[in-house]
Amino acid sequence: MKTNSAYPPIIIIGMHRSGTSMIARMLEESGLFLGKKKDIHHEAFFFIHYNNWLLNQSGGAWDHPAPINYLFENKQARTKVVDYIRYLMETPHVASFLGWGKYLRYRTPLNLEIPWGWKDPRNTYTLPLWLDIFPNARVIHIYRHGIDVASSLKVRQETFLNSKKILYSPYKVIYWLRPKRGGFTDSLRCASYKDAFSLWEEYIEQARVHVRDLKDQAIEIKYEDFLLEPNKKLRSLANFCNLDINDATIAKLSDQVKKERAYAYKRDATLQDLTNHVAERLKAQGY
Repeated sequence: MKTNSAYPPIIIIGMHRSGTSMIARMLEESGLFLGKKKDIHHEAFFFIHYNNWLLNQSGGAWDHPAPINYLFENKQARTKVVDYIRYLMETPHVASFLGWGKYLRYRTPLNLEIPWGWKDPRNTYTLPLWLDIFPNARVIHIYRHGIDVASSLKVRQETFLNSKKILYSPYKVIYWLRPKRGGFTDSLRCASYKDAFSLWEEYIEQARVHVRDLKDQAIEIKYEDFLLEPNKKLRSLANFCNLDINDATIAKLSDQVKKERAYAYKRDATLQDLTNHVAERLKAQGY
């Protein structure tokens, strides 16, 4: 695979609902190419698909990620998986990420002549396989207060379930002909504060293993610090990503940040009680 070593990929990791989407969007507006076809969370469909594939074939999922360690430990399977994904990075499949114009010119993302990368919370667990392919990759870990993450996950699951319940009765007759695709919730684990919080712990601990091992190839950003000092933190990230961005652009992007979103749990009595209950566990993670 021909590569341009001047621009190793930027891989953004961190727990779901931790501010990764907001920061990824700002980095993209600062000049970091994050893909042609992305979802509403600024996640490239190409990498979402293969991250899910890696987790699923290991018997895991985004909310049950630990089984992927079985794949890491099986040298034969790991070698084949890496070879397969490396091969796909040079086929038309990667045009979903590059866009057809960039695919026809570069053929593979590593030949891009601009800073590039991708964001996906699942990277937190699949990262070792991506590093097999891109050993010089640079990693950004974004983390947020665990109770705010658990609350956001719980709200998302309740919203998801309610939307499915509304659609169920009107479409029920269709299931006589075609069984229902998918379930009524995206993650039963995240339907409770307790289990959503434990998932946050798993992600943040795994991410910090990567940050420790990668040393200068990785940087950690605390979501709340970013909200309180967006100008300073965005400049730091831009430098890390090798982005050519001026002060005016940084100031414009920083003005979009809603500082009141930091430590949202403090405005909710129930969440404050939960925070007190897990105070020692939060302290262990820097809160």
